[in-house]
Amino acid sequence: MTAQNSATLPTTIAVPGPARGAATGTLLASLGVIAFSLTFPATAWGLESFGPWSLVALRSVLAAALAGAFLLARRVPLPAREHWAGLAVVAAGVVVGFPLLTTLALTTSTTSHAAVVVGLLPLTTAALSALRTGARPSRRFWAAALAGAAVVLAFTVAQSGGALSAGDAYLFGALLVCAAGYTEGGRLARTLPGWQVVGWALVLCLPLSLAGSALGLAYEPVHLTGHGVAGLVWAAAGSTFLGLYVWYRGMAEIGAPRASQLQLAQPLLTLVWSVALLGERLSPAAPVAACAVLVCIAATQRVK
Repeated sequence: MTAQNSATLPTTIAVPGPARGAATGTLLASLGVIAFSLTFPATAWGLESFGPWSLVALRSVLAAALAGAFLLARRVPLPAREHWAGLAVVAAGVVVGFPLLTTLALTTSTTSHAAVVVGLLPLTTAALSALRTGARPSRRFWAAALAGAAVVLAFTVAQSGGALSAGDAYLFGALLVCAAGYTEGGRLARTLPGWQVVGWALVLCLPLSLAGSALGLAYEPVHLTGHGVAGLVWAAAGSTFLGLYVWYRGMAEIGAPRASQLQLAQPLLTLVWSVALLGERLSPAAPVAACAVLVCIAATQRVK
């Protein structure tokens, strides 16, 4: 090859594998956060048509049907025996525990007050992940995480008028079980595709969900509305299946502690959706809090 021919060839800049993986993981985890941010407004809509127990059970049944269809279409083999215990933790925490406890909380709390759960969830997830996997984030990481959690907590408490609601016990219980499910799901997603982790956890809960649907529909009134059906569909397909799918894939790429800090933006997104979809009033402090949270998120993504 002559020097002239060599000079005319286009130059290709290769993107390092780890950097590309980190960018992809951050994008996927962020998409999961966006999907999750719509969960509380969708649940509030769903409660217009269904009782809390019926809504949670039907949400799980629909999501399991969607996941099962994908698993069958792809002819995915059953998980290995050593994965079933972890899948049970994911199912108990993410598929059953968190949706049920937050839905019960939303019968007495506003979506802005309930957002305190996801404001504290990143810190709890990072702590449980460190205990479960042996990861040791740096002091700068923890300082940024604590600062972000403090901002979100102060903002959401201010939004609720500074008073604790009757649903706080449900909210803090949801915080613990969801953090455990996220941590275990993130660990499993390193050996199984994220959508399979979610899919098998949903299928594992299907017998319980079917029984819960039958009991809930028998004892709770149903008043079908457009909002109620839309809320149920989004909670099942958007939050429970698609959201968890991209979320676990993101965690597998960048790790649970770093991915969990992206959720610091989730309460603020939820408040935006609450204004747009539910007509709730947003405090003028929201832009200030949003900027502070974004600074904390940026800091956690720069440290290891």
